Formats: sequence, C-alpha cells, structure tokens
Amino acid sequence: MEITIFNIFAIIAQVCMVVLAITIHEYSHALAAYKLGDDTAKRMGRLTLNPIKHLDILGALMLLIVRIGWAKPVPINPYNFKSMKKDIALTAAAGPASNFCIAIFAAMFYNFSFNTMGSLDGSSFFVTLVLFALRFLVMINIALGLFNLIPIPPLDGSKIVGGFMPDEMYFKWASFERKGAYVLFALFGISYFLRIPILQVIIIPPLNFLTTMLIGTTF
Repeated sequence: MEITIFNIFAIIAQVCMVVLAITIHEYSHALAAYKLGDDTAKRMGRLTLNPIKHLDILGALMLLIVRIGWAKPVPINPYNFKSMKKDIALTAAAGPASNFCIAIFAAMFYNFSFNTMGSLDGSSFFVTLVLFALRFLVMINIALGLFNLIPIPPLDGSKIVGGFMPDEMYFKWASFERKGAYVLFALFGISYFLRIPILQVIIIPPLNFLTTMLIGTTF
C-alpha cells in the first residue's frame, strides 16, 4: 500500500484522538470521585488533563488498532464516599458518559463542517483531514464508552451494575474484580488465537447504530 502525506497525517490525527478520548475518560473519573468526597486521585496527580498521567501504552495501541482498549485505572478510596455503593457507580459512570458527550459534540462539528465545507471525497487536503479526524473522534469515543460499559470487572460497567445490587450481593460482586480482569484477558486471548472477535461482536452493532444516528455512517 502506498504511503501518502494524507495517510501520515491521518495516523497522527487518529493517535491524537485516541489520546484525547482516554485522557478525558480518566479525568472524568477523577473529577467525579473528587466531587463526591474522595481526593485520592487528586493527591496522586490524576485530576489532570495531562495525558501522560493516564495513558497505558498497550491499552492505547489496542484502542487504536482494534477499537477496544484501556488506560491506567484512576485510584479511589471508597471509604471517603458518603454512600459507597452509589458513589462508586457514579464515579464509574462518569468515564463512559464523558466519551458519549465528546462523541455528540464531535458529531455536531462534523455535520456542520460536512454541510459547509464539503465531503471526504474531492475536498481540499485540510477539509478532508478535519472531517476524517472528527469522524474518527466520534467513533473512538463511542467505542471506548461502549467497551467500558461491559459489566465485567474491572470495567466501569461492572461498578455501575453493582450500584443497583443489594449490599450482600454487591460485596460478593466487588470481590470478583481481580478475577474479572483475568476473564477479560482470557476473552482477548481467545479472540486473538481462535480468530473469534468476541468483544467486537458485542461492540460493533451498537457502535454502528450510534454512529449512523450521529453522523450517518458506519465503521
């Protein structure tokens, strides 16, 4: 495949959009925890929009390549919350919520730009790159938000689901978090070695539905 100047700039744009999505996702966790009474993330330097503080290189590469990835988990001390179960769920929900908000705003700019400047085909270099970047920003934020809503510990979805559980069931569910990470990596392993895109099968249908709703196209 021929490498063009546009391809190079497109890759740079994709990397920047991935970094932006992950950074705001993790910052939103830290901000929500802080507002709910836990300053652990702030004391550890995670209440920041500095991407270096949040990025996990492998997770970022996975997000860029297969649209499923992760960042460094934001540390929290649940004993600082007034309502542990509810506030953990709210802190967890802040990450995916921020991604969906970014996707909506990016879609608004994409649609405005598309209608006023042109399409991805036949437009100037700058216009085409801007539209490509905005389109990718919509997709990558929806993908990151959806992935984190999967209710497998330690993903955000497991904590959100836990917020609706009775206390006894909740503490058993929370104790599964470390084992849940192994389940998640096992799914990655099965997907890779058996060429069975398990997580993609979960993510792609709602991803395509939401991107079609927002910008009229699928990925």
